[in-house]
Amino acid sequence: MILSFTTKRPIIDTIKQPFNWSLIMPTTHPILADVSAGISELKKNPMAVMAQGEGSPVAILNRNEPVFYAVPASAYEAILDKLEDIELASIVRSRMDQSEVEIALDEL
Repeated sequence: MILSFTTKRPIIDTIKQPFNWSLIMPTTHPILADVSAGISELKKNPMAVMAQGEGSPVAILNRNEPVFYAVPASAYEAILDKLEDIELASIVRSRMDQSEVEIALDEL
């Protein structure tokens, strides 16, 4: 216990509010892109920011925190294709054990 020299009371008693650790410990945020840019830089020249990414997503930061990811159209389309493939594979796996139904082409 630390004592105050002037009052001989514990210093802890003089603190009225709990200590705010966020003042000392900075919050960290993962940046899930190889390239990042500030939002003001994006406002000035969005195409130059996207060119820095060389076809990969660019993390856009506001006060050193990621606020969104700018994703090129080709990368976005590839993501959607991959998600569709995953969904179709899930449907195929769920129907694997179903019995087959034979249908003649003339019946269609």
